[in-house]
Amino acid sequence: MEDLADDLPESSPRFILLSYPLTTKDGRPSVPYVLLYWLPENCNPMQRMSYANAVELMRTSAQVNRVIEVETDDDIIDIKDKLTGSD
Repeated sequence: MEDLADDLPESSPRFILLSYPLTTKDGRPSVPYVLLYWLPENCNPMQRMSYANAVELMRTSAQVNRVIEVETDDDIIDIKDKLTGSD
């Protein structure tokens, strides 16, 4: 996840489809398929609005049930906590 965080632009939003294998709290294996919505704090307001309007279209097109908004590199690196509900 550190490599992904390093590759993301610092001032431009992105959509990321993520399939991340993990073990649930009760010990079951799980591979959630989620849409990460990268929205850095210092991006252009016009871009923010354009991407915000496209979130539901991306969710539907990608057929994901969950969208997670991430704003910092730490949010990406700690994504396992968000996926398991440990955040």
